[in-house]
Amino acid sequence: MKTLIFSVLALTLTAFSVNAQDISKNALGLRLGDNDGLGAEISYQRHLNDNNRLEFDLGWRDSDNLDVFKLVGLYQWVMPIDDSFNWYVGAGAGFGSYDNGNNDGTFALVAGDIGIEYNFDIPLQLSLDFRPELGFDDDYSDDVDFDIALGIRYRF
Repeated sequence: MKTLIFSVLALTLTAFSVNAQDISKNALGLRLGDNDGLGAEISYQRHLNDNNRLEFDLGWRDSDNLDVFKLVGLYQWVMPIDDSFNWYVGAGAGFGSYDNGNNDGTFALVAGDIGIEYNFDIPLQLSLDFRPELGFDDDYSDDVDFDIALGIRYRF
């Protein structure tokens, strides 16, 4: 656990000392992963400055025995690997609500994020990221969830 915390801290500190690159002003698409049983999320990224952006992901599930929605916001530091190839690290928080037939309620979470992305010459971005989430609730989301996802976004 100490190694994980040290690694995340080292990556975050490294993020402050990188060179600038071109980040799209906006990117909208899908983040396809497990998402704690919710599946795909609608994903939006907003440019802040040369190497920082915000990402917002909205996931929901509407089935016979479970109705859930979750919104996660992340602040990300983006670092170049090559001309169109970047890696990023981020941190954020989220909230949501659920109704499983017996119980309903709300939950909160904190999240980290690390991933890689490729920006094509056309306005297409593909990414692969890992997002651990620590949930705060007694019933639905009271543990650590590890989510790996593929992102497909239109850049504009």
